[in-house]
Amino acid sequence: MSCCKAISSPDKFMSRAMELARQGRGPTAPNPCVGAVLVHDGCIVAEGFHTAYGKPHAERECLAQAREKRIFESINPAQCTMYVTLEPCNHHGKTPPCSEAIIEAGVGKVVIGAMDQNPKAAGGAQRLREAGIEVQAGVMERECKDLIADFLTWQQTGRTYNILKMAATLDGKIASAQKKPEAVSGPESFARVHELRALADAVIVGGGTFYADNPSLTCRKHGLPENFRQPLAVVVTSRLPEPDANFTLLQDRPEQTMFWTDQATSASDRAQALKDIGVQVVGLPGKEQGLDLAPGFELLRREHGCHYTLCEGGGHLAMALAEQRLADELVHFVAPRMLGDASAPAAYSGRGNVTMAETLDWRIAGVERTGADVMLTLLPLKSS
Repeated sequence: MSCCKAISSPDKFMSRAMELARQGRGPTAPNPCVGAVLVHDGCIVAEGFHTAYGKPHAERECLAQAREKRIFESINPAQCTMYVTLEPCNHHGKTPPCSEAIIEAGVGKVVIGAMDQNPKAAGGAQRLREAGIEVQAGVMERECKDLIADFLTWQQTGRTYNILKMAATLDGKIASAQKKPEAVSGPESFARVHELRALADAVIVGGGTFYADNPSLTCRKHGLPENFRQPLAVVVTSRLPEPDANFTLLQDRPEQTMFWTDQATSASDRAQALKDIGVQVVGLPGKEQGLDLAPGFELLRREHGCHYTLCEGGGHLAMALAEQRLADELVHFVAPRMLGDASAPAAYSGRGNVTMAETLDWRIAGVERTGADVMLTLLPLKSS
């Protein structure tokens, strides 16, 4: 929090509210992550964010902090402005309406980033105006909408929100031609991947990664809570392993492992043998090339309560997710290295004879340095 006149522009206050909102990403699901700051005379005097599903929303957290600090004993709330990333809710859910809390507090002005598209909760801005509070909407609107891209997916579909992660060299290679399990990016990027695994309810890989790397697909982030539940492991493959094969997923966590395969293979004797040791084998319908993956993501949400997945497969799985419009967010690490081998596997592959008019287009929503690497966060251009 700050009391500095130098950050008196609306964008700076909204940026701080967004920074707060991101701290709730994950525990708030299936609610959106939201942040709020209370400003008086160019200074942030209180802050809050939605910390977890069922807990008070950002606006109420912010006002609670203001009361705890006795802000309103020395400052007239009517002279304060609240900046909030999402329109204050206007309905009784697990918590009372935030619009009522703002009105009761006597805040004079509210600045909103994105309007709520959920008809059950929308209407807060109008309720505030009716109470005589000045309302300004649309400050950093795109960035605030990006914050709730996951929430919109849960509202509009029956599936999980899928984050596609990729790490590649400058020439777009994810491994050497020998396909050895060698790191492409640096340790800082590796740590960020495990932050993503901490968010994910399931980690998805392809059969190539499963057979070549023998992964555990667990989160190894430092400081995990004692009750942390490791993400489910999902392998997309047409070739099922023997149940007694020496794979970490089969030996150490069969009950947390799932194979997505074609429907014929899912009915095979080998599939039954895997089921006998606790592994789940799911048959998905076919498409012109490969599997229709959407029913798998719907199953994860419907039957396993998953909200986020992290897809860490190779180029073919990544391209399949993108082509099927199932990659909701792309986190792409660029390592400042060149392999220069045309036969090495590419980050995104599986299409042939396509032109630039047929590209799948993304927009950059964030750029960060992670050690020597650059981490790009991208959203599908269609979501603009």
